[in-house]
Formats: sequence, C-alpha cells, structure tokens
Amino acid sequence: MLRALLFDFNGIIVDDEPLHHELLRRVLEEEGVELDLPDAEELFLGRDDRACLDLALSRAGETADPVRLTRLQTRKERYYQEIVRQQGYEFFPGALELVREASSAGLMLGVVSGARREEIERALQQSGVRSQFKLLIAAGEAPRGKPDPRGYLVALERLNAQPPLPDRLVHPHEVLALEDSVVGLAAAQDAGLVTLGVAHSHPVERLNIADAVVEKLEGLDLATLQSLLAEASRR
Repeated sequence: MLRALLFDFNGIIVDDEPLHHELLRRVLEEEGVELDLPDAEELFLGRDDRACLDLALSRAGETADPVRLTRLQTRKERYYQEIVRQQGYEFFPGALELVREASSAGLMLGVVSGARREEIERALQQSGVRSQFKLLIAAGEAPRGKPDPRGYLVALERLNAQPPLPDRLVHPHEVLALEDSVVGLAAAQDAGLVTLGVAHSHPVERLNIADAVVEKLEGLDLATLQSLLAEASRR
C-alpha cells in the first residue's frame, strides 16, 4: 500500500535543471574551466551544487579546496536568485496536480533534494502547495548528498517521527521516490524505497535501474502510482 511520496525537486517538480547547469558552467568558465554540454549534464545531474563544482574542478586538474568551493557556490546561487526573482519558477506539467491529488488522498509528502532549502520553500510557496508537504530534506541537511542514501533515510525517519505522527510506522516498501537521475534513483533504492524514474532529463532507457519508469508526470495519477507500487512489490 502506498503511504508516502518523496519527490526530488529539480527535474521533478521544478523545471530548472538547464538553468542550474548553465550557471554552474558560467561560474566554472569564469575560473577558466570549460565543459561542453554533454559533459556538464553527465557531471551535474542529480548532485548538489557543491558536489558538481568539486567534481568539475577535480576533473579539470584544478584545486577544489573548501574556500574556493564556497566562493563559487555562493556566486552561482546569487546568479540563480537574480533570475528567479525576475522570472519566477517554472513547474513541470502534472507535478503540482499529482502533489494535490496525493495530499487530498491522505498520503504523506516530502522533498529530498540537493537544492537549497530557500529555493524549495520559495517554489512551493509560489505554487501554493508548501503546506501539503510534511518534510523537506535540502542541501546540507543529510550527512552526504545523492547517490548516498542518507537523505532518504533521514526522510523516512521523519515520516515516522515528525508530527503529525502516522497511525502506524511507515515502512520503506510503502514509500515511492520520484527521481529523474540515476544517482537519485540509486540513493532511494539503497534506502530500501520503491523508485519511479521520470524521464524529464534522461531518455527512458537510462533510468532502467528504477522499479518503474515513465516519460513524464503529466497525465500520471495516484491510481497509476498505486499500481506501479503493487507491481514492484510482487517482484
């Protein structure tokens, strides 16, 4: 039985991964580190900003010390906030509809993401669905980012311990994680959750480690998710 949905943020709810990738490349290019688009997408998808910058600098043979990483991360965040203040957030078709339907049906909802908490809060407030999420796990709120599973393990713990408390313990096989990247799916699976790959960012075949894969959230309803969970549980 499906009792909770845990959403990735960038690439699942908010359609801003191209913007994040563009700005990460921008700050790296300002440091003399250039990446072509396919290389950047492969490095960046599913990881938080700091991990992306660390990987890119190390791969280019550059120093990735904490002070430099913090400086570049802060600059990239400033660029992002300037654009969002001007343009607002863009949401994937079907994402907010699924959130509202699941919440109305009594499911517990959460976000597990490498995005900054301020970004997640602002986007959910803008869309009017913040109150429908029981928990948010943002960048720096778990010991390590994806593909490490600890963000999802923290989320599972909070589903059970954070008010309002469930009538009975929520078990991993009752939780569906929605992810658009291989590293995100790996993190959720290592936490014991059922996984749904959403091909917003990668072709369907790239997400075949997931228990189920869909091309997009648009048109996806709760009944379909219940069926996907039931099918995965029978394997």
